[in-house]
Amino acid sequence: MRELKAIVSQERATGRRIVFANGCFDLLHAGHIRYLEAAKALGDLLIVGINGDHCVTALKGKGRPLQPEEDRAEMIASMACVDYVLVFNAPTVDGILRELRPDVHAKGTDYTQESVPERETVLAYGGQIAIAGDPKDHSTRDLIQRILSKIPT
Repeated sequence: MRELKAIVSQERATGRRIVFANGCFDLLHAGHIRYLEAAKALGDLLIVGINGDHCVTALKGKGRPLQPEEDRAEMIASMACVDYVLVFNAPTVDGILRELRPDVHAKGTDYTQESVPERETVLAYGGQIAIAGDPKDHSTRDLIQRILSKIPT
C-alpha cells in the first residue's frame, strides 16, 4: 500500500485525476468491462480493488469465489483501462480510500450516489462518488446459472 500511495501522490502532483473502483470480478463478463472502462473515463489513472477470497465468500456465499484472488487480479490487471490492482480483505474499501484519497470513487449501476457504502468516507476527504457502467443486466450469479443450465445432467 505504501508504494501505491507514493505513486498516487506523484501522479496527483502532475495533475492527473485518480479513480478507484472495486468488486469481486469472479467471472469476468461484459458488465465488468463496461464498468471499468467507464470508471477509467472519469479520470487519468484507474486503481481497482479486488475483494479477497474470504470477502467474496462472505458476500456471495459458499462455493464462491469460483476463481482465486490471484487469478481474478491478474485478469483485471491485463485490461488496458486498468493501471493498478490491489487485493483487499475488508468488508468495505473505506480504509483504502482514506489512504489513497482518490479523486473519484466509482461504483457500478447497482448502486446510487446515496447507497455507496463508503459514501461518508469519500465525502469527508473531499472526493467525488460516480456511478459508472451500463445498467446492471449482467451478473456472475446469472452467468453461473446459464452455464449450469447448458450442461447435460
